[in-house]
Amino acid sequence: MVVVNVDEGGAVTERNTEVEALPVGVAAAWGLRGRTGRGPKPVMSLERIVAAAVAVADVDGLAAVSMSRVAAELGAATMSLYRHVSGKEELLAHMVDAVFGMPPTVREDEDWRAGLTRRAWTLLSAWRTHPWALDVPIAGPPAMPHEVTWTEDALGTFRDTGLTDRERLSVLMLVSGYVRNQARLEAQVGEVGTNQPSYGALLRRLIDERAYPELNRLVSSGVLDDPDDADAEFSFGLDRVLDGIEALLRKRS
Repeated sequence: MVVVNVDEGGAVTERNTEVEALPVGVAAAWGLRGRTGRGPKPVMSLERIVAAAVAVADVDGLAAVSMSRVAAELGAATMSLYRHVSGKEELLAHMVDAVFGMPPTVREDEDWRAGLTRRAWTLLSAWRTHPWALDVPIAGPPAMPHEVTWTEDALGTFRDTGLTDRERLSVLMLVSGYVRNQARLEAQVGEVGTNQPSYGALLRRLIDERAYPELNRLVSSGVLDDPDDADAEFSFGLDRVLDGIEALLRKRS
């Protein structure tokens, strides 16, 4: 809704109350919010600010990101950033949207399973490259431009499957939740480091074979001494998730 105001001098201003109701970061990302503040047009841009913040997080982690640190990286005054971004919370939303970018190009010859598989691997790659993004709190449903495009694109893979709208959303939440969980697990395991003894070596020192027969069998087989294959683990779990969706589709058809 557009509200027209006329001041005592007869000047007319218009306000879009629907835009004003949006989170400031979402409105800015969609180009619905003009720059704040007065004065000459600033040299800085939202894109430059976000890129600098992402670079800081990639090198020094999410905790290192602050308005002052990003301003220093850009050689600008901290207050100049506030012409484009309201604060750190909004900046984080822009950063996450930036690192995921646009979804993979749609392939006409792909079925829903191949399409979702490719998207899942692309998401995992982004989280592996920018693990700090996993620590940014989820503030709500997808609303940033790239997030919305990812959602639209993924929903399209189920267009002719017979799933209801609610089920299509649930499927996307299931798959994205699996990918996010695996990415977080990889990141946390990576933080522990590679100098730790294998899980098998650890359990050999701890368990009694009579009290833990199943674990003892795994220890004896040596499977717990094998190096972790993150890609194989991810692929196995993703296939099982997709198998469940495929079973539902067969039931419907």
